[in-house]
Amino acid sequence: MPRLSEVIAALDNLWPAERAESWDAVGTVVGDPGQEVSRVLFAVDPVQEIVDEAVKLGADLLVTHHPLYLRGTTTVAASTFKGRVVHTLIKNDIALHVAHTNADTADPGVSDALAGALDLRVVGPLVPDPTDGEGRRGLGRVCELDHPVTVRELAARAAERLPATAQGIRVAGDPEALVRRVAVSGGSGDSLFGQVRAAGVDAFLTADLRHHPASEFIAAGAHSPLALLDAAHWATEWPWCELAASQLDEISDRRGWDLRVHVSRTVTDPWTAHAASDTTSSSTGAPN
Repeated sequence: MPRLSEVIAALDNLWPAERAESWDAVGTVVGDPGQEVSRVLFAVDPVQEIVDEAVKLGADLLVTHHPLYLRGTTTVAASTFKGRVVHTLIKNDIALHVAHTNADTADPGVSDALAGALDLRVVGPLVPDPTDGEGRRGLGRVCELDHPVTVRELAARAAERLPATAQGIRVAGDPEALVRRVAVSGGSGDSLFGQVRAAGVDAFLTADLRHHPASEFIAAGAHSPLALLDAAHWATEWPWCELAASQLDEISDRRGWDLRVHVSRTVTDPWTAHAASDTTSSSTGAPN
């Protein structure tokens, strides 16, 4: 069995820490470099439910996309929910490693996995990494479809292919407009509206779209309409877990490690229910 330090070195080759954003907190959070690793669990969120799953599974290493501590802290007391996560990990000899924005811009990365889940053909990054001479790394992806579909059909495909969440898929724009090229970005994407408009796509699928940026984006594009598809943050990033697990599986096979690699299917999206508005009502306008 490999040591944790060996597995982390392999993961760092996939997602170098120096490619993370300056504000990010990536890398190993908990773990003894000399401990042996035989079972690995991938998940989006380092929350207690996932840590308990790792304990039950007998995992030695938990790899998550989201950081546990994105900002500094003065305590890891078990009376806090993050402190309890740390205590549970250490008590059960489970290491925690985070690949966040360094996995977003990787080749392949989070948005490649999102595109793959939707059967979209990637043609390049939405925001290219200037340090990549081959032009493959970067944030988001610009994709093409094998044949045009309507915005409504693309939204239905996303709802079917991505993990089910209470939110589902929200659409801004004409549901019957045709989509030939689409930009995707796993996680929060409304900071990329300028690059999306410049990419010459017909639609943008991402998450966490806010009222004012989305409203202004749609209004500003009245003469060149472009649809927005808003999925749950967790759902757009979960496909990366399967991609990352397959990458580690390949490394394990090549090096003779015989790792057992798993992907958590526990839904950690914070939203748990959805009540649809009554679209059959004859009332127009907001209630009094």
